[in-house]
Amino acid sequence: MSSFLYRLGQAAARHRWRTLGIWIAAVVAIFAVGGALGGKFTDDFNLPNSESQSAYNLLAERYPAASGTSAFIVFHSTSGPLEGQADAVTSALDAIGGQPHVVAVSDPFKTQGALSPDGTIGYARVAYDEPAVDLGVEPFDALQNTLDGVRSGALDAEIGGEYASWGAQPSTGSSELIGLLAAMIILLIAFGSVVAMGLPIGTAVIGLATGTGLTLILASFASVPQFATILSSMIGLGVGIDYALFIVTRYRQNLAEGMEPLHAIGLSSATAGQAVVFSGMMVSIALLGLWISGIAFVGMMATAAAIVVLVAVVAAVTLLPAFLGFAGNAIDKLSVHRKRKSSDTSDGRPSMWSRWGHEVERHPWRYFVGAVAVLLTLAIPLFSMKLGFPDDGTAPTSETRRLAYDLLAEGFGPGFNGPLLLAVEIDDPAALQGLDQLTSAIAATPGVAAVTPPQPNEAGDAAIIQVIPTTSPQDQATTELVRRLRADVIPGATPEGAVAHVGGGTATFIDLSDRITNALPWFIGAVVLLSFLLLMVVFRSILVPLKAAVLNLLSIGAAYGVIVAIFQWGWGRSLLGIDQLIPIVSFVPMMMFAVLFGLSMDYEVFLLSRIREEYLKTGNNVESVVSGISTTARVITSAALIMIAVFLSFVTQPDPIAKMFGIGLAVAVFIDATVVRIVLVPATMVLLGDANWWLPGWLDRILPKMSLETASDPEVEEEEPVPVG
Repeated sequence: MSSFLYRLGQAAARHRWRTLGIWIAAVVAIFAVGGALGGKFTDDFNLPNSESQSAYNLLAERYPAASGTSAFIVFHSTSGPLEGQADAVTSALDAIGGQPHVVAVSDPFKTQGALSPDGTIGYARVAYDEPAVDLGVEPFDALQNTLDGVRSGALDAEIGGEYASWGAQPSTGSSELIGLLAAMIILLIAFGSVVAMGLPIGTAVIGLATGTGLTLILASFASVPQFATILSSMIGLGVGIDYALFIVTRYRQNLAEGMEPLHAIGLSSATAGQAVVFSGMMVSIALLGLWISGIAFVGMMATAAAIVVLVAVVAAVTLLPAFLGFAGNAIDKLSVHRKRKSSDTSDGRPSMWSRWGHEVERHPWRYFVGAVAVLLTLAIPLFSMKLGFPDDGTAPTSETRRLAYDLLAEGFGPGFNGPLLLAVEIDDPAALQGLDQLTSAIAATPGVAAVTPPQPNEAGDAAIIQVIPTTSPQDQATTELVRRLRADVIPGATPEGAVAHVGGGTATFIDLSDRITNALPWFIGAVVLLSFLLLMVVFRSILVPLKAAVLNLLSIGAAYGVIVAIFQWGWGRSLLGIDQLIPIVSFVPMMMFAVLFGLSMDYEVFLLSRIREEYLKTGNNVESVVSGISTTARVITSAALIMIAVFLSFVTQPDPIAKMFGIGLAVAVFIDATVVRIVLVPATMVLLGDANWWLPGWLDRILPKMSLETASDPEVEEEEPVPVG
């Protein structure tokens, strides 16, 4: 592969204008196609073979009027009983009843239990004929416009319920711009040159734009979740800059060694570029492995992110060499600080990282034990992790869904915000009369606040029963109630000839958490095994991939522990603008594992490939470790700082899931690039000695040949020279 990448890099540099033109044309064409196809991102939480999905499928087939989404219009009178504002309330509800897709609107003054005990809070249920993902945001905007006309100092009106959770999509803000600005500052400090800083930024931006356009095309043929855009931007921007950073760093080193620009570009692509390709494959494989979960929306999020990562790899080995061709020897022009003589020495003295490598080499046990102790301490909260899904009670207090949530909890109890919907399949008409015993048994169940009478459809072959818990949707007691109803209450109380399924949004998220909990060990095992095999092939070693897998698991466990401490335990959550405890979103650990295991391989491959290069030259394990640290630690640190800055920029998002991902990924990269890569990896490699590179002869013979080193420089093909400046 190194020879191919060498030729590819040189070709892109020679034909730099053509390469740049192809990329620009591709971006324009991809967005044109995506726009023409009209792709839309949808949050479709489809869970095949789950009870909540069975409930939804039953209603969609036999009770379509009840299978659409709904919203609660919550009215609050600040000047006495709500009856005093009856004219304004009735006028608003009449207007809402005439809006598109609305099939029914209840009246708080005529519906039993729709007024709070003190009479100041009331709600009206607005039923729609389609699910939220099909409605779009237009009906929600129409609700908002209508309520704007009735709000006054004496009357407040807010929108809550399932449709509000979907329709009140917060703005994504300017997280990408914040991350880009931070990355530019870090690169400017690391390279000391405006030109060298601009190359990774330009490559990453064009690559991210291309990947985002491809994701939009994908959304035209499949249900891609809205959050996939945030996740893809977060990952794509980080890896795009990092991959380009590795290659630019190697190019500058090659120039400093006296190589001609064209040869330096080819060799950078053949060495650092090969590590980038391998790393991108690892990240993508880990992401695509999320399909093991059997959850379509999780798999589609991973697919969107994998597309962006693969595009970043292609950009790094084609577009970046073209940019390097434009820069040539002028890559260090517009310097902002004094140029260093080399990456390893200054005035003949060992660099800071070289001294650090010798320090670890002299005291490997001290640093090994200390680093492991730090990781295990950080991972302690992991053992109390509780998976769930944030409800509207965790939304910003400025949003209408949060205000409605608080009003409903105040007037009718916390469980009103997470009702359970029982879908009853009736095959025997006589069973319809026996549903009263089912509702009585449910009402007598601890944890149930209220139960509505059965509401049959016109054909009499299906009915719905609404159950209001006493606890909020994300409370563990609500999860236990759902399991109790399914396992004990409903099977014994449902009349013969009927089958009841517990569904609704709350039950769906409980099923989602259970599904992910069951799939997570299989997913982790598959990713670890595959990465072990790939690293074994590349580095021709048993202990190197085994050590990498164990250390990566430790660093990811520490990251899990940090997000549990912040979001679930509440340590420092106010600094993030979160005023409620939040369970760990069910799909976050799985997505984090895929992303972090792949990204950690990024630094692992970059570091170990340099160590192995030196080991193959000298045969001295200790000196190769020190040399590898001294030549890569600076770029790994810079790359990690960029990743951290990009991930932390998404903490500014109002979405708590984005905050959780941002914090988790930033902490994990920090731990991986410092405690693991700069301390644990060199310490363990010194302790293991030459055994690091041991591979049984019989295994070496049957494994395919693949390496990330170039034993000798490929020949330079002298054609068009690369200009200087």
